[in-house]
Amino acid sequence: MDLLNYAFMQRALIAAVLVGITAPAIGIYLVQRRQPLMGDGIGHVAMTGVGLGFLLHASPVWMATAVSALGSVLMELIRWYGKTRGDIALAMLFYGGMAGGVMFVNLAPGGSNANLTSYLFGSLSTVSPSDITAITVLAAFVVVVTLGLRRQLFAVSQDEEFARVTGLPVRALNLLIAVTAAVTVTVAMRVVGLILVSALMVVPVAAAQQLSRSFAVTFAIAVALGVGVAVSGTITSYYQDVPPGATIVLLTIAAFVAFTALATPLARRRARAAAAAHPAGDPAECTIPAMRGTGEEIGV
Repeated sequence: MDLLNYAFMQRALIAAVLVGITAPAIGIYLVQRRQPLMGDGIGHVAMTGVGLGFLLHASPVWMATAVSALGSVLMELIRWYGKTRGDIALAMLFYGGMAGGVMFVNLAPGGSNANLTSYLFGSLSTVSPSDITAITVLAAFVVVVTLGLRRQLFAVSQDEEFARVTGLPVRALNLLIAVTAAVTVTVAMRVVGLILVSALMVVPVAAAQQLSRSFAVTFAIAVALGVGVAVSGTITSYYQDVPPGATIVLLTIAAFVAFTALATPLARRRARAAAAAHPAGDPAECTIPAMRGTGEEIGV
């Protein structure tokens, strides 16, 4: 493939693989927590970090990581203590993050809104060697957390009260999920862009859930799909000269539609098999279906 002859495409493909792994890996916990749009909110806050990076002549990736991590902690605090005014506080945080990013970029010497484009929507040619170093380190952190603490994180994401009763440090784990999501956003922003990163965190998980109810299998399918669409979108972007972030997200949505179409006949076959195994009048029909998240389903 001729695109591998170019150093910038080599870097873009490495970044795409890392993004494809990390985004669904943390996204599965956000879906379980019913916070699918958390990545979008963090992306808004990360804009302030990017702007500060330009203003202070620091790495926008590392600065965005620090600011978005702080923003994610504030989101968790608002979720715990915000009560009726929590939504308003979150909205102010999101909009203020985006406005702060634009303001800081324009205050930076030689700054303009054009500098933000690659961070908002992704760009292949602007992934630098230093970006790859930062993305690799951050992606390693995400993988270690999401795999190494998968049982604890799933328990907290599924049922906080049950997790608290079992002795898990619920608040600390919630903060860890939030910070890991913030790190993932900064990993993905150079390829997918801050505006679209939430889609890659959520849609592959939703697509995988069409085929499996097992947590482990869903996790594996979502990550495989994330890597597939991220690499495919990056290659398509190179040959067709289209934005990588938009291309990756559209491919992800197309995969979701395909998985849904595939899952429908499978679900019907399962229903017919279940009906045949438990004919009318069979006491087994009166059993209550397993609750979502039981050991039978999650297979962590």
